[in-house]
Amino acid sequence: MTHMHIAGSIHADAAQGGPTWLRVPDDLNELDLKLWPRGTHRDESGRIVVAGVALTDVAEQHGTPTYVIDEDDFRSRARDFKEGFPGWEIYYAGKALLTRTVARWAAEEGLNLDVTTMGEMRIALAGGMPAARLGFHGNNKSDEEIAFALEQGVGRIIVDSFDEIQRLERACSEGGHRANVLVRVTTGVEAHTHEYIATAHEDQKFGLSIMGGQALTALVRCYSSPYLDLRGIHSHIGSQIFETLGFEVAIRRTMKLASQFRTATGVELPELDLGGGFGIAYTAADTPRATTELAAAFEEMVDHECRALGLNRPELSIEPGRAICGPSGVAVYRVGTVKTVELEGGRSRVYVSVDGGMSDNIRPALYAAEYSAAVANRTSTAEAVLSRVVGKHCEGGDILIRDVFLPSDVAIGDLIAVPGSGAYARSMASNYNQIPKPPVVSAKDGDTSVMLRRETLEDLMRLDVGQ
Repeated sequence: MTHMHIAGSIHADAAQGGPTWLRVPDDLNELDLKLWPRGTHRDESGRIVVAGVALTDVAEQHGTPTYVIDEDDFRSRARDFKEGFPGWEIYYAGKALLTRTVARWAAEEGLNLDVTTMGEMRIALAGGMPAARLGFHGNNKSDEEIAFALEQGVGRIIVDSFDEIQRLERACSEGGHRANVLVRVTTGVEAHTHEYIATAHEDQKFGLSIMGGQALTALVRCYSSPYLDLRGIHSHIGSQIFETLGFEVAIRRTMKLASQFRTATGVELPELDLGGGFGIAYTAADTPRATTELAAAFEEMVDHECRALGLNRPELSIEPGRAICGPSGVAVYRVGTVKTVELEGGRSRVYVSVDGGMSDNIRPALYAAEYSAAVANRTSTAEAVLSRVVGKHCEGGDILIRDVFLPSDVAIGDLIAVPGSGAYARSMASNYNQIPKPPVVSAKDGDTSVMLRRETLEDLMRLDVGQ
């Protein structure tokens, strides 16, 4: 994939008047329900209501920006995977959004949890997720993290390199532990997604190559270890994926690898984890698959390969993160500045500046992720105008939504709501320009509860210990 400077991307979009899929809406006040938490609607005053809570009330009680997570929506999407993939182990990918409350929700809905760092392990355990239901990922796990995982009894460790296998064995030897492991492999699949989030092609940092022979060597190495219990193969091909073709290729190649392992050792591997990466709808152009449809496709693929290779069906697992928490979340911002920029050809674009930006959602700047937005505090009969929602940071690329139609009367003080903000917004947030991170609040039955409090300037000052 060829990358161009963010300014080049901006001007390319402007010349076209927005992306080809973007259409002037028939009704600016109507919400595209596939983008929002289930049950989201406008009340009689025109306010957007999530989980029985008007977003104007969220702004009044918690300030802006604020991330709002619909608890019932999160739980229902967790159940969709649990019930849609019967017999499979579902590992919620904590990197998408993880707090103690989220860990508790996942545990109560019968999910396991995928963690990648000491911090994620600590939060998951503090939230009540049993250590035995944790899967520990990461391409550069520290000795401290490995020792902690072993001491806590983490259910499985996904090894990512030969160096890690050696360090894991040493930690087991020193601590008197045994570790259940899966080997992370790269299948050579480049999913239809951005280069930065495609994670199974050969030229990247994760896993051990099937094509190069490293994966089979690592499997045999773990199988022969006196300290490791080899459970199986782990594959993850990328993120925000809508088609199943990439998964089909990955299943075929991982199952072939399992057959090669059986030939080498006489033993069948008991587990196969196919990772996550299931896409969600951020815009009207996105068409995610229903969970039941995904499950049926996966079942057919696995059964076909088992029959073709004469393998027993392994225990199967997947790792949805964004697909559970992404649609459950809405970010709420307040408009601070509105100005019109004249473009070539007699056209113009309205720039709507809000009180957040790339520090609370880096995805648009990082890999041109697209979002939708709506005025949250009222309806409008004004005409729709092509708008760009931007942040307050000192960067030309501080763009939250590159192209969206908003009412021409959008004004200072209006609230802008951005759906699909439950995943990778707060978890990737920073303090760029020394701006404190927004809070995360849960919403349920008309009430809100703080999950992560808003950072303060005092928090930032306490970290600065210099003279």
